[in-house]
Amino acid sequence: MTLASRPQCGPLRTIPHEKCAVRSLPLPLALTARLAPVAVLATAGWALSSGPDTSSAAKDEAPPDTTNKSASASAPATEAATRTYAAAPAPCDSLAGKTVTSLVPGAKEDGKEIPSTDTDVRRTCSWNALKGYDYRWLDVSYEVMKTDEAAQKSYRERVADRSGGGEVPGLGDEAYSVVNLTTEDKQQTREGTVLVRAANALVMITYNGSDFESKKAPGTTDINKGALKAAKEAVAALQDG
Repeated sequence: MTLASRPQCGPLRTIPHEKCAVRSLPLPLALTARLAPVAVLATAGWALSSGPDTSSAAKDEAPPDTTNKSASASAPATEAATRTYAAAPAPCDSLAGKTVTSLVPGAKEDGKEIPSTDTDVRRTCSWNALKGYDYRWLDVSYEVMKTDEAAQKSYRERVADRSGGGEVPGLGDEAYSVVNLTTEDKQQTREGTVLVRAANALVMITYNGSDFESKKAPGTTDINKGALKAAKEAVAALQDG
């Protein structure tokens, strides 16, 4: 693989940085929101015109049931309370400077963030450098979903697409690591991927390297250790908020 052919965006092939469509409020809910003030005014007008009912039946009548209204009003707060992570952290600040320079010799510590149309949901930072004939590329990506269940489903689908790896205990709620070797025009590239789920968020690490003089790739152990080191720091940055 040559420098020119290396993708310049997205940490994983399965997660393109597509533009996120902004959805409008669903029509029934929008109509309800717009008609609510009208209903309130109509009710108030009726109460003023009819006056209080002083009959014994009215006095003994139970007050109106507002249970459903209260439950509806509290639903958004409950949903927000169960959502552990509301936004993705700054990915370029997720790794220590010494970690960046050790994994990607010659790279600038601050990295380069990939543009995103919704930074609350998805953010990615990349570091890459060629020092002598040695090339290294590192991506750190965060993706925040609405629920733990949605994150679990996405995690399992992505793990299923990557065979030959294994689980990583003690990292997030669940984690998976895999290293693959590819050869293009006799040039080897070894790439390590670590995928971590922490509650409703996914943390994704891509770390690869090539030697353009020998045309060999770095060892599996070196790539795997590097990817795991970056993953641990990235998850810690997410949890620290």
